Amino acid sequence: MFLVKREYFNKTNIIKGLIIAFGFSAFIYLAYFGIFNKTINSIFAIVSLYFILTSSRQVAFYIGFFIGIFWFYWVSISLQYYELTFFAPIVVILFGLGFAVIFYIINFIDNIFLRALLIFSLSYIHPLGFNWFIPELVFIDTYFSIEKEYFAVILASLVMFNKLKRYKFLAVFPLIFVVLNSNSNSEIKQANIKIDMPKYQVSQDKKWLKHNLSNIVEQNLKIIDNSIKEENELVILPETVFPILLNHDTFLMEKLLEKSLKINIIAGSLFYEDDNFYNATYFFSKGKVEIAKKYVLVPFGEEIPFPQFLVDIINEIFYNGAKDYKKADKPTDFLIKGEKFRNAICYEATSDKIFENLGDTKYMIAISNNAWFTPSIEPTLQKLLLKYYAKKYNVIIYHQINGSENYIVKP
Repeated sequence: MFLVKREYFNKTNIIKGLIIAFGFSAFIYLAYFGIFNKTINSIFAIVSLYFILTSSRQVAFYIGFFIGIFWFYWVSISLQYYELTFFAPIVVILFGLGFAVIFYIINFIDNIFLRALLIFSLSYIHPLGFNWFIPELVFIDTYFSIEKEYFAVILASLVMFNKLKRYKFLAVFPLIFVVLNSNSNSEIKQANIKIDMPKYQVSQDKKWLKHNLSNIVEQNLKIIDNSIKEENELVILPETVFPILLNHDTFLMEKLLEKSLKINIIAGSLFYEDDNFYNATYFFSKGKVEIAKKYVLVPFGEEIPFPQFLVDIINEIFYNGAKDYKKADKPTDFLIKGEKFRNAICYEATSDKIFENLGDTKYMIAISNNAWFTPSIEPTLQKLLLKYYAKKYNVIIYHQINGSENYIVKP
């Protein structure tokens, strides 16, 4: 028993796990501080991935534990808005333990080929529908390509380096192949539309207070009016920018429809229909409105990914009996000035599902409310994921956000 404790609580194993996990997470934190160096990121990515493949299961446990925390500690920040702050440390530990178990299982197998195969499979395995851990994302700002087939080649090269004794240099050639194929996307020009993406910094604790509603609505209308004065053709406002059931506010709907005669308006709000609530995007144009209901919901944020009897229990205990949001049956495209734009609301912009049946759609408008998680690395990780999906699907993403900087992501 004592030997087992020494084996798993060995200080050296913990330190090794911490260092390797940091190497695998460094690209996120470097991006957070505005440091984008392909050489540094490439070295961290390759070296840390190699040590993940070759570490003992005891070290792998701590690698996974610290990766879970480094990547996802920020999830706990949102709990304060549900009056569940006491649960935050538990959530952080659960993320750590969840990834610790995953990496322990992978490295329990004493075969580097199978380890590489299992690490590759993590690209496709998303426990409880949460898909923000994509191992090849570590290569997003490197000299290497992020496509899954090239990730397989990188893993194969690391296996070669480990297995070859006298000819380790041969493992370099697959890496060179990946580097040479890292810029294969076609060039897409931005939409020929004058787009306004105003900056928003509305704190989450004030956004939903009733006495702030009139000020928020008035400010939003002023922003739209200002965009009209600047002769923009489209103004994009963030997720739930109108913190109400917008389709049930006749006066405000009429105001927005009137303004849409002068400018196209994209705005996030809630939608209520047939006793169901939806997170939605409203598109006002030429005196008419189209509504895009969210297609991919946030696990535990907008829906509980469990059987209904457990959903009811969890919602009753933690969310005062609130119902889960409902979701759309398919993604929605808006036609704006002759160009198709795929609609995406926050989390769903980082899901393969929202890119289904793109056809000739080259653009996406994503709206988010990152005030739930700021200050933290969440906006940075989200941006890195959007860069990944923009490259993967060869689209330009216009990302309008409350709580962090807006940006446009190109493939």
